[in-house]
Amino acid sequence: MKSSQSHGLDQTETRTKILLTSLSAMVAETATFPVDLIKTRLQLHGESLSSTRPTNALRMAGEILRQQGPMGLYQGLSPAILRHLFYTPIRIVGYENLRNFHVNDGAAASISLPSKALLGGISGVIAQMVASPADLVKVRMQADGRSVIQGHLPRYSGPFDAFGKIVRAEGFSGLWKGVFPNIQRAFLVNMGELACYDHAKRLVIENKIARDNIYAHTLASIMSGLCATALSCPADVVKTRMMNEKEGKIIYRSSYDCLVKTVRIEGLRALWKGFFPTWARLGPWQFVFWVSYEKFRKAAGLSSF
Repeated sequence: MKSSQSHGLDQTETRTKILLTSLSAMVAETATFPVDLIKTRLQLHGESLSSTRPTNALRMAGEILRQQGPMGLYQGLSPAILRHLFYTPIRIVGYENLRNFHVNDGAAASISLPSKALLGGISGVIAQMVASPADLVKVRMQADGRSVIQGHLPRYSGPFDAFGKIVRAEGFSGLWKGVFPNIQRAFLVNMGELACYDHAKRLVIENKIARDNIYAHTLASIMSGLCATALSCPADVVKTRMMNEKEGKIIYRSSYDCLVKTVRIEGLRALWKGFFPTWARLGPWQFVFWVSYEKFRKAAGLSSF
C-alpha cells in the first residue's frame, strides 16, 4: 500500500516538474527569442560564399527592424515555444531523474562532474530526437524572414503550414532533416549547460559564496552559459545550415561535409559565427529559466533542483 502511494506521489511530482519546466521555458524563450533569431541569421549569413561581406549582431538587428519592424524579431516564435514544450521537460526532468537514480536522496553532490556531463548529454540527445521537427520548422521560419528581406515570397505562412509542406515535399522523415548535427549539438550544449549549472550552483553554495537563492542561480547560469556556448557553437552552425537547405538543392552531403566546406570557404572562425549572440541568449535564457524554475519549484513545495 505504501509502495503504491509512493509511486503515486512520484508520478504527481514528475507531472508537476514537467508543467513547471514547460512554463519556465516559455517565459525564457519569449524573453530571449530576438537574440536567437539574430544568431540564426548570422550563422546563415555568407553561407558557402567566400566573397560575402561579413556582418555583426547590431547590424543584423538594425536590418531586421528596418525591413520588418519589431515583430520581425519574433519570426518563428510559435514553433520555438512548441519545441520547448517537448525539449525542455524531457532534458531537465530526465537529467534530474538520471542523476537521482545513481545516488541516495540528498547526495547528488557526490556525483563527479564528468558523470554529470554524461547524464546531461544523454538527456539532451533523447529530448532533441523528440523535438527535432519543431526545431526544423523554427529554423526554416527564421530563415524565411531573410528571404522576405531579399524580395522573395515566404515559404510558409505559419508553423502548421510548414509542417504540412515539409511532409508533402520531403516525406515524413524530412521533419528530422539535420537530426544528426542537431543531436550532436544537443549532447554538447546539455553536457555543458546542465552539468555546469548543477555543479557550479553546488560549489557556490558549499563555499558559502551565496545561499541557494537568485545570486547562486545567476552565477551558475553565467558559467554554464559560457561553457555550453563554447562547446556547442560549431555544431549549432552546422545544424542551422543543414536544416535550412531547400528541397532539391543539396549543398551538404552530411554534417561532416558541411563542417569541411564551411571551414574551407569561410575559415575556422566561421564555426563560431553567432558566438556572442548565442552566449548573449544562453546566459539570459538560463537566468530567466533557472530563476523561474527554482521559484516555481519552491512555490510548489518541491526541493531545489
